[in-house]
Amino acid sequence: MQAFDASSIIHAWDNYPIRQFPGLWGWMAKQIVEQAVVMPSVAFDEVDNKTPECAAWLKDSNIMQFPVTNAIIQKALVIKHLLGIVGDSYHSKGVGENDIFIIATANVNSICLVTEEGRQKYPPDILSRSKIPLVCSMDTVGVPCINFIEFIKQSEVVFG
Repeated sequence: MQAFDASSIIHAWDNYPIRQFPGLWGWMAKQIVEQAVVMPSVAFDEVDNKTPECAAWLKDSNIMQFPVTNAIIQKALVIKHLLGIVGDSYHSKGVGENDIFIIATANVNSICLVTEEGRQKYPPDILSRSKIPLVCSMDTVGVPCINFIEFIKQSEVVFG
């Protein structure tokens, strides 16, 4: 099972148009039906706000959405504390509140996160500047994190 961040599904939607890549989107729809591809509800809401036609396709495909639960909130608070974020003082160059809920959702459900967030070679001096992949790789978070192309490669599906 893979949890998609808004950035990855929007990246796929924008870069692999459904009219030109029907095989890819047919396969994605099958992955959604089999619940191999899911989304945190906050990620779905981001897609709906930024790319409504993609959100409509996801909804029509019956994407499973993970709601924010108490366990997810508790894990999000641990991650927020780990990054030194106090209150709503998120750093503009790091994860935001939704990102932390998305990471916490993947953690609580023990699933891989697919995101297009940039990779950081080294942790920044100020941890609140960390992006999703770096936060996922922290020992106390431990969420596998890949991007869309890695997701496709790992599937070993051939689109002809």
